[in-house]
Amino acid sequence: MILNSSELLFILATAAACTTAVMLVALLVLRWGRRRSIAFQFTVVVIAAIVSIAVTTVVATAQMYLSAHDLQVVLWVVGISTVMSLLAALVSGRAVRRAFAKLRESVAQVGAGDVVAPNSDTWKEVAEVSVQLSEASERLAAARDEIARLDASRRQFFAWISHDLRTPLTGISALAEALDAGVVEDPSDYLRQIRAQVGTMNRLVDDLFELSLIQSGTLKLRPENVELLDIVSDAVADVSQLAAARGIQISHAGVEGRILWADPHELTRVVVNLLTNSIRYAPANSQILVSADQRDESSLVLSVLDQGSGVASEDLSHMFEIGWRATEARTPEQESSGSAGAGLGLAIVRGIVEAHGGGVNAEQLPEGFRLNVALPTVAA
Repeated sequence: MILNSSELLFILATAAACTTAVMLVALLVLRWGRRRSIAFQFTVVVIAAIVSIAVTTVVATAQMYLSAHDLQVVLWVVGISTVMSLLAALVSGRAVRRAFAKLRESVAQVGAGDVVAPNSDTWKEVAEVSVQLSEASERLAAARDEIARLDASRRQFFAWISHDLRTPLTGISALAEALDAGVVEDPSDYLRQIRAQVGTMNRLVDDLFELSLIQSGTLKLRPENVELLDIVSDAVADVSQLAAARGIQISHAGVEGRILWADPHELTRVVVNLLTNSIRYAPANSQILVSADQRDESSLVLSVLDQGSGVASEDLSHMFEIGWRATEARTPEQESSGSAGAGLGLAIVRGIVEAHGGGVNAEQLPEGFRLNVALPTVAA
């Protein structure tokens, strides 16, 4: 039998009225329990939907003037379905609560510094959050390890810097006391030694200042077209006394006619630091070769090759880090430059070269140990 318009309107009105009444009650319960768990709110919504369907069915059936037998059948069917649906809603609510409880435990573990495993045996959305939380815990653990490593490196670095500053200060103090006591035969020699120690401190302070500019990103480059030969010649002149003291000869090959797009002052510092490093670690009375090779149309590689033993292969990637010091195989001989072990020179080289858009690396060769820097030949 097809429903007429009045019957259809009656059913629609009954359903709307019953559903509205149940949902208003559900909204009041949700408002009252707005600070309760998601599982509680989820259960309330599901129960409200089930009850609204059951009430609407019972009311509409009671108004349809069915026989008592048919009405009892409908009531039993609706009642059993409602009870079973409510049980299912409660079970689902408990499952939601367990899933979020595990998620909360994982968050607590991450907060405690642990790495958590993803929980895939749950709803898709919760599983996705669990996977992201697991990945985040791994990244946080790696970041904590890196911070610990950097912190240990920082403490060691400051210990080295303190030692490197204390050494010339102690020397200056001892020399000044001797001069003050009037027990020296040649005061001019003591004054010369004091000036040398002051120069050592000045170089160390300059290196620290340069490094702070590089790390803070405030190093200002003034690039221009420069002759590489002029840069190398100036750098060789700067380190000539240090090289002569150890009987080391410096030669160059392939640098003539090379034009670079670089800051001449900073580039000279790069070459001086490279040469100083090689002079300190190369054998006495050996040779150092400065060479240049065109890498491509826009850059070349400047190399400094010494005849020293170099460093272990696993240390090659660490040579340009701040505060890195050589192993026993590459320990400098005693010389008067003072801050040989500060671990700043090659870190400054890397910072300046990278600021120019280039790169650095070190390599072991049959003929010795070579430091390479890639530099631009044209403006970027």
